[in-house]
Amino acid sequence: MSDRSSIEWTEATWNPTTGCDRVSAGCDNCYALTLSKRLKAMGSPKYQNDGDPRTSGPGFGLTVHPQALTVPLRWRAPRTVFVNSMSDLFHARVPLDYVRRVFEVMASTPQHTYQVLTKRARRVRQLADRLEWPENLWMGVSVESVKELPRVEDLRQVPAAVKFLSCEPLIGPLPGLEVSGIDWVIVGGESGTGARSTDLQWASDIVETCQASGTSVFVKQLGSGWNKALHKDIDQFPAALRVREYPRARHGAPA
Repeated sequence: MSDRSSIEWTEATWNPTTGCDRVSAGCDNCYALTLSKRLKAMGSPKYQNDGDPRTSGPGFGLTVHPQALTVPLRWRAPRTVFVNSMSDLFHARVPLDYVRRVFEVMASTPQHTYQVLTKRARRVRQLADRLEWPENLWMGVSVESVKELPRVEDLRQVPAAVKFLSCEPLIGPLPGLEVSGIDWVIVGGESGTGARSTDLQWASDIVETCQASGTSVFVKQLGSGWNKALHKDIDQFPAALRVREYPRARHGAPA
């Protein structure tokens, strides 16, 4: 797989682990699960380990790849890197020592900015004081529905240079969302086969909350429930949702 990314808020991907297991409703239509099945069929060596069919699937068993740890060392030009687009670094079966090795690679390549996103916010909080946090690491948690709001408080306890939320796939409103101490919020509707629709008011409410608190916000997409142009083309978004900001005055953030 190419390390270049088509994800709007990053430039490259790096997968020192692959595979995962379902933990919440946001996982129901996981793109990585579908892609892993296809990569297994194509013979890709990183995707030959099957996961539990109740929570995972073909090619999607949690697997660590120590040989992938050196990949960022070969990138000379600075990049914004989404870590584990095909996994979750804080999955329970990723050993603490391996998480430390990943963090060490980040620290040794300060020219890059790393974005780590997890649905396992509790484990991040539990391990936080046992890790050395690089200044070029942005730590995020997924918050796809009101049920997952406690993940925000877990994230607040983490000493990351930048803390962010990914409200994607946004499958419900987030009443009571509090973004104090949060630097960045990504908002996005669900896409792909079986995508659940996103009410634009849910997205508008998040944007308003962020703007009121001075938190940067990035509206990525509106979801497959809207017409193709409206889904991805920011110029076609409702005016209030035409916003794509990055964290301010932080390591690696655009000015």
